[in-house]
Amino acid sequence: MCGFVCLWKVGDESLAQKMIRQIAHRGPDAVAVARLPDAPVVMAHCRLSIIGTEDGAQPIHQTDDLLVVNGEIYNHEDLRAILGEGAFETATDSETILHLFRSGASRWISKLDGMFAFVLATRDRIVAARDPLGIKPLYMARLGDGLAFASELKAFDGVPVDAVEHVPPGGLYDSRDGWRQWYRTPHGAAVAEPGLDVDHTAHELRLVLEEAVAKWMVADVEVGSFLSGGLDSSIIAAIAQKVRQETGRPPLKTFSVGMKGAPDLLAARAVAAHIGSDHRERAFTAADVAANLDHVIYHLESCDIDLVRSAVPTLFAARLAREAVKAVLTGEGADELFAGYTYHHAYVDEPRALADELTRSLGTMHNINLQRVDRITMAESLEGRTPFLDRELIDFAQAVPAELKLCRTDPEAVESTGETTEKWILRKACADLLPAELVWRKKAQFDEGSGTVDALQAALRQMLGVDRPVSREEEGALYERILRARFVDADRVLANAATWTEARVAV
Repeated sequence: MCGFVCLWKVGDESLAQKMIRQIAHRGPDAVAVARLPDAPVVMAHCRLSIIGTEDGAQPIHQTDDLLVVNGEIYNHEDLRAILGEGAFETATDSETILHLFRSGASRWISKLDGMFAFVLATRDRIVAARDPLGIKPLYMARLGDGLAFASELKAFDGVPVDAVEHVPPGGLYDSRDGWRQWYRTPHGAAVAEPGLDVDHTAHELRLVLEEAVAKWMVADVEVGSFLSGGLDSSIIAAIAQKVRQETGRPPLKTFSVGMKGAPDLLAARAVAAHIGSDHRERAFTAADVAANLDHVIYHLESCDIDLVRSAVPTLFAARLAREAVKAVLTGEGADELFAGYTYHHAYVDEPRALADELTRSLGTMHNINLQRVDRITMAESLEGRTPFLDRELIDFAQAVPAELKLCRTDPEAVESTGETTEKWILRKACADLLPAELVWRKKAQFDEGSGTVDALQAALRQMLGVDRPVSREEEGALYERILRARFVDADRVLANAATWTEARVAV
């Protein structure tokens, strides 16, 4: 996991150094700047070494090519076997991108399986691309007659660039051929085909999910797991612990945070005891929230109220995890794939509309929840991994009928009670992993279950000097003031920020 900057037809090494310093928190293990000889490109990279820790330094410079990468390629060993091990000079997964590009295949990028953003330059060409759902960030801007790329918006702060925009998820820019959308999210199915075996579907979902978790645990360093006590993180942690047991490794390290006595802390403790993980937890206070709000908003690059609220406990969880590991698994993506948000309940009798909405919301994750996970974990030099967003799992989940994701049923009743249950097929698929009261526990937002909302209210009253409840309008105004105070070009940051609506719909 890393951060990078690339300047194309700009040629200013001092500017590249300035920009990489502004995102150096993404990679504390090494910082380097490189220029491709006789070519109009400068690249800078800060590295958090996860795979190929001994020889994976970047930028990767081989003959006439220069490459910087942020992310992980989980099928790199298979690609090495296909491409020929003799072509590789390092053990890092990132190098596979370079050799796939050199293969000349028309859809070479589609062979990459993982989370990634990269920029690759030859003497007369530059290629920049991003993973299917935009788990890893990548921004592009005009700078004079050239282009500038960076992993975070703050890299551009104070730099005279024009028209900063994100490279879209599943998008690729080629200076020779222009833009391509190399990946498109498969559209979700609505209703079950006649004769569909629901039990077999749930079983197959479980197998695909287990493969995804095992794949996303690949690393040369230890990988832990966030554990909120909710369904999504509990499933991931339970499967990850199973993987570690089967491979003879010590118990999975799990991490939970919340206000003292918060539901999430209690639920996570119960899950950890059930699966046998090496569990660590930490309670935070309103004073802790007040002391870190500026830090959260600056690194989050957003002042959206709900995003900030969920980013606060993520920060404390990331700090706790970074004391023990360099990478963590998270449950992000399950709500979008399996209809887990409260507003989804309005679609219970409209499976086609629900399938359409889930497909749409998957496309907004890159600058909402995925932005939170990336920015806040990387602010603490920690890699966040999202196995629910594995490509094969996305394909399978989108083929599962929406009417099996959100059901008007009570799974423990002999007859349906009419109660709406979100993520029903996911719960059924993983029912044996966890106690029944945890599998069927109703969802709470991370900021609610951890007690963040109450702590935040107390912190806001302190910061604003009032002894009454702080309104959402006042809360949002304070967050914007904090953001504007931290950035020279705050309007540029705000222009790139997405928002949650009052109904918790991401737009």
